[in-house]
Amino acid sequence: MNLLGSSKSYQTYRCSSFTCAISSSILLLLVSKYSSSSTVNNPLPVAAAFSYSSSSQRNNMSSSSSSSTPFVVSHSGTTITVSPKNPTLQSGLLVISHGLGDTAQGFLDVAEMFALQMPHLKIILPTAPTQPVTMNMGMPMPSWYDITGLDERSNENCRGIQESRQTLVNILQKEHEDSKLPFDRMVLMGFSQGGALSLFTGMQLEKEKRLAGIVVMSGYLPAKAQFRLTEGLECVPVLHCHGERDPLVQVAMAGRSRDAIMSMGAKNYEMMTYPDLVHSVNMKELQDIQSFLKRVLPDDDNCKVTLKDPNEMSIKELKEAIRHAGIGSRAVGLMEKSEFVKLVEDHRNGKL
Repeated sequence: MNLLGSSKSYQTYRCSSFTCAISSSILLLLVSKYSSSSTVNNPLPVAAAFSYSSSSQRNNMSSSSSSSTPFVVSHSGTTITVSPKNPTLQSGLLVISHGLGDTAQGFLDVAEMFALQMPHLKIILPTAPTQPVTMNMGMPMPSWYDITGLDERSNENCRGIQESRQTLVNILQKEHEDSKLPFDRMVLMGFSQGGALSLFTGMQLEKEKRLAGIVVMSGYLPAKAQFRLTEGLECVPVLHCHGERDPLVQVAMAGRSRDAIMSMGAKNYEMMTYPDLVHSVNMKELQDIQSFLKRVLPDDDNCKVTLKDPNEMSIKELKEAIRHAGIGSRAVGLMEKSEFVKLVEDHRNGKL
């Protein structure tokens, strides 16, 4: 079943420790109420408005893999990874960064949908560090950088953005070193603040680390004065999706971000807008993103990852590989390293 086939959308309003489904029109009223600094009495809804809002149909999906799915979900600290059950089938990487006040969990349902449609992808969902946000009355929350206001002038400083940029660079670098996956088989993607960070990071990588593409959802170019488009990255494909009724990051601001980057030399920047969409994501947008990903990251047998020989792994590495593969139950009672090696080899060879 194609889970991206429906265009019916309900928004999810995320607030602190609970989630409730509400219609787009109600969300718009809430966003309008809390986006003005003069009316902020409760800072939580501001963060919720910046975070991802998912479809009710996608919320019905399980956040853990089952025997019938081609992927496995694993957690390491605050990072969530959705990987092919058989890691040797991976030939691409997608890193999804959430919006202000959200966590990696916020986009897990989207990652699982993409994993069903594109089982050759490994998808990593990091969580932003918790830090004070000026626009939210200094209240600490997951945030990739400080936000002082909604206007473009307020986006010039973005305290903490360089550190978060390095976080994404480190993820890409580690995946390259661990599996020899080329950088041009990797995509950065994010929503709102996470989309801004993905754009800021992806277009400033070293030219030898040119990505397959960048996806920006309801985002913008942050810290413009600090941004320098790397020579050689002008043709990196960028898909920028934005709601025309977005009251927080208005579509005009998104357009100016596109124009600014293109004026620096970018040649492959595509912007798609959605007439009835507020600061959120709908199924039509996810369909467009999926089409983009299939174009820039198609499955390629010549780009399969190179995995470390289980015989050369330490016990710790073997146990980590078993955990990531979702076969921990088969390791119960194993004592010798040779037993762990055989389990990993059998998994990779499709014998389990």
